[in-house]
Amino acid sequence: MSERIPVGVLGATGMVGQHFVKFLANHPWFEITFVGASERNTGKKYSEATSWRLPGAMPETVAHLTVSECKPKGAPHIVFSAMDAAVATEIEQEFAKAGHTVLSNSRNHRMEPDVPLLVPELNSDHLSVLAAQKKARGWSGQIVTNPNCSTIVLTMALGPFAPFGIQRAVVTTMQAISGAGYPGVASMDITANVVPYIGSEEEKMEMETQKILGACDGRGFTNHPMQLSASCNRVPVVDGHLISVSVELESKPSEAEVRAAIEGFTATPQKLGLPSAPARPVIYLPQQDRPQPRRDVERENGMAVFVGRLRPCPVFDWKFLCLGHNTVRGAAGASVLNAELMKAQGLV
Repeated sequence: MSERIPVGVLGATGMVGQHFVKFLANHPWFEITFVGASERNTGKKYSEATSWRLPGAMPETVAHLTVSECKPKGAPHIVFSAMDAAVATEIEQEFAKAGHTVLSNSRNHRMEPDVPLLVPELNSDHLSVLAAQKKARGWSGQIVTNPNCSTIVLTMALGPFAPFGIQRAVVTTMQAISGAGYPGVASMDITANVVPYIGSEEEKMEMETQKILGACDGRGFTNHPMQLSASCNRVPVVDGHLISVSVELESKPSEAEVRAAIEGFTATPQKLGLPSAPARPVIYLPQQDRPQPRRDVERENGMAVFVGRLRPCPVFDWKFLCLGHNTVRGAAGASVLNAELMKAQGLV
């Protein structure tokens, strides 16, 4: 692509916004030309308005940009939303109404019946609903969402199991503190401890997974009939959600068949050669003690999901562990990959 496409980030000064800025800093297709934030930061340089919390220096290409209001006027056609849920609904809809494509990391529109909850390796066909979305809402723009950070790790890991017919799954998460944003969980609560509750997380995983793995007829979605029970926990890990999964399958594949399905799993982003897509979206680690957040989560630029410890389950059929980077594949990187897919398919 000879010239990069201008894009904006809404909620650019927050933690997820900073991850968008970092992830897009050297992107071959997109260039950040617009950063939006709250009124108290409007008019400041991004470097002045942002308390940079991520490893490394703030990208110089963005540091000099002037922070704008989160209003459509003057914003590029494509915007990534890292808006807080308290304000995201109205702002994202305002942009879509004004003709912008909104790639949202916020939860607000995920479960709406005409909004794709997109994981490009699993349900790229769900983008077919966008024409119906525009028509029903009278928008010239559109909204596409990515899932909750724990949901995307789980659904990516379940992708290779889909041909065997997923019937039921029980999952227990061990979620990194970066998933709580900044300042996140109080140090006295999380240090040397596990917090066995994350507000609304279990409900998100259970509902979102059924939508993602379900069908789309171009007018709306039909949830996958699988049953899912989730238990979510916050653990003292900086980055990386680790999930223990037990799954029941309609067919009864052998271990060799399951391993072959995992190791051979590929999908639309890989076929299209999208720049943020890992060559192998799901990677099996044969070592007994893997995957581990500290050793594996940064691999593949944080965009792959790692699976390990596949073994028979005495209650269901198979059990395993999966790991993904919650702020990259589970947030900013997911939205950017969604935008790349839409660009490759002529939807932006």
